[in-house]
Amino acid sequence: MSSTLARRGTSPFSDLLDWLESSPTFGFASMRSLIRVENYMDGDQYVLRAEMPGVDPDKDVDVTIEGDLLTIHGERREEEREKNHSEFRYGSFTRTVRLPAGTKRDEVSATYDAGVLEVRIPIGRESAEATKIPVQRTG
Repeated sequence: MSSTLARRGTSPFSDLLDWLESSPTFGFASMRSLIRVENYMDGDQYVLRAEMPGVDPDKDVDVTIEGDLLTIHGERREEEREKNHSEFRYGSFTRTVRLPAGTKRDEVSATYDAGVLEVRIPIGRESAEATKIPVQRTG
């Protein structure tokens, strides 16, 4: 049985794919430390769920809000044992998402169950009315 390597081609997208695969900062290599998330609105709450199996939320997970950014940082620690083979990923990981307007930061809650971190953030109603700003002459 033989295998043949095929060249991608000479389109502009070929160069982009090569760059994405090799770039340590923006490429697929950086996705190893990415937390997979989903978010949705549940009534008046913004809900963000993050897959984080194998962590201790008391020791290994930090959830912070700075400005309008929610950041989840965690670390999966490798257990000391002899292994024949492992495809698990260990080390630190971070994910930052922009929050919707009207976030009530003082009412945020976070829970961890079955390897999933869930962050719930109440969202206040924004005024639909336009606000007129007076313009003053300076000269």
